[in-house]
Amino acid sequence: MSDTLHLPAETRERAGKGASRALRREGRVPAVVYGGNEEPLAIHVEEKLLRKQLGTGHFLNSIVEIEIGGKTVRTLPKDVAFHPVNDRPLHADFLRLSKDATVHVNVPVIFANEEASPGLKRGAVLNIVRHELELVCPADKIPDDISIDVTGLDIGASIHISHVKLPAGVKSAITDRDFTIATIVAPSGLRSEEGDNAKTDAAS
Repeated sequence: MSDTLHLPAETRERAGKGASRALRREGRVPAVVYGGNEEPLAIHVEEKLLRKQLGTGHFLNSIVEIEIGGKTVRTLPKDVAFHPVNDRPLHADFLRLSKDATVHVNVPVIFANEEASPGLKRGAVLNIVRHELELVCPADKIPDDISIDVTGLDIGASIHISHVKLPAGVKSAITDRDFTIATIVAPSGLRSEEGDNAKTDAAS
């Protein structure tokens, strides 16, 4: 899983839009820590450091230890609001995590051994239906990604969640159907050729 991130923070004395704008002018981002059967905690963090952590590409799937007044709060980022024009982070939400917490996360899918897929070697296309999987897992075992091996898959093959080996303790959040993650689709030229062959066979 991703390394634990550390984010120093300070408590917010004032709430409201005016106070938040003042913080942003000072290079700070307002945020809130909630959950864990405790009262929400209004904080602010350094924008540069938050941007750096967002740049890792796996911020929302990482444990973030927020350091406030000598104490450390273990959290999972849940949302970051961005300015619609300049993409500056405007606000962040963090969920407190208990020691044995289970969390819902969206984890990216990657595909391995494409060169060992007969269909892809023949020019077929890997049609990705889901680029992420919604998973339920222990907070300390969030995978960076889920790798799916396409070895041996030919044109027309479909990859469903039932075909994916998830890490120990990790489950799909969607349990009511065996949903499709990707398919091996024939390129348009090959489809046309097969269609013409079928017409020829029928005529003869």
